[in-house]
Amino acid sequence: MTTTTITDNPSDTVLKSKCLGADCEKNAGGLQCPTCLKLGKESFFCSQDCFKRNWSPTSRANLDNLTGVIAGFYNPFPTYPFTGSVRPVYPLSPKRTIPKSIKHPDWSETGIPVGERRYGIKWSFLDAKGQEAMRKVCRLSREVLDVVAAELRPGVTTDYLDQVCHKACIERNAYPSPLNYNHFPKSLCTSPNEVVCHGIPDQRVLLDGDILNLDISLYHGGYHADVNETYYVGDRAKADPDSVRVVETARECLDEAIKLVKPGTPIREFGKAIEKHAKSRNCAVVATWGGHGINTEFHPPPWIPHYAKNKAAGVCKPGLTFTIEPILTLGKPQEQYWPDEWTNATVDGKRTAQFEHTLLVTETGVEVLTARNENSPGGPIPMPTTANAALPINSESRG
Repeated sequence: MTTTTITDNPSDTVLKSKCLGADCEKNAGGLQCPTCLKLGKESFFCSQDCFKRNWSPTSRANLDNLTGVIAGFYNPFPTYPFTGSVRPVYPLSPKRTIPKSIKHPDWSETGIPVGERRYGIKWSFLDAKGQEAMRKVCRLSREVLDVVAAELRPGVTTDYLDQVCHKACIERNAYPSPLNYNHFPKSLCTSPNEVVCHGIPDQRVLLDGDILNLDISLYHGGYHADVNETYYVGDRAKADPDSVRVVETARECLDEAIKLVKPGTPIREFGKAIEKHAKSRNCAVVATWGGHGINTEFHPPPWIPHYAKNKAAGVCKPGLTFTIEPILTLGKPQEQYWPDEWTNATVDGKRTAQFEHTLLVTETGVEVLTARNENSPGGPIPMPTTANAALPINSESRG
């Protein structure tokens, strides 16, 4: 039976139903069965524990991802000690294809980036023609990221977002750079909640309260672009102070580092600015991952550390194109691989956020080649007020 719950604010009137747990008298919260959500059915529970106690034995109640076999989904690593709430939901969709008319990178067939591996330590500085090619591919990558982000909402799967990304790349005569790069199986990386980076799009349903990083890379005209942002999934994520703190601090850390980019700036300075700002918000920098050069190769030199007291050598010079892409966490800045050998999650299950831009060093400063547009989805939000912060977060999606 559906009842109406009235809050202190008349505009906050919401419809609430009783929890579907057997003999449970509580009102349902925001936790809905992921399988039912995918199937377009409503089935709300008051808590994750109640859901586990009451779900049908024919479902995968023994698995923490709570996704039922009634829809043919499964956790491929049922004995792996996951550190947080996120679980892989298989089967993966078949590998998506790219028309032969679109220029492919050298790893498209073999999975091995041969050119990148023999690059050595030499930095590349682009001439006017190369810079213009980078501007174009970066503009396209921003377009694709915005197309994918516009589809982001509770109830969709990360595999669906991969499909949207793949289609958008083809429409722009571009190859999605991650596809088959060192055998990565998809066209973009989707990293929710405690996943640090390189999450593989699968059948997991996004829930109200999740945060999600979308990492988009394109290959067009012989050049690569790289950009990523972390987004709030639904209103509950925006009302969670910890989620907002890590997301907005990561966004600001990237901005702080970009302010320093100009000819003569030592590469090591970016990490100092990033870590200082991260610590001011009680966040930690995940030091394993850094920025990188980018041009006709996907990850050429230089390596860009995001932590202080690093030993990176070299300075910015006009014509250099590279990325800065700090990853912050609310907990320990350590991570571990899932058995898929790509997905990295925090060791304590705490949430993470990342932002990335591709940059061009100019004669006088920096050009942010993947900059947001006026109508780009997402964007910064203020920290929640005390009243808004009381909105409960879906217990399954909370890291």
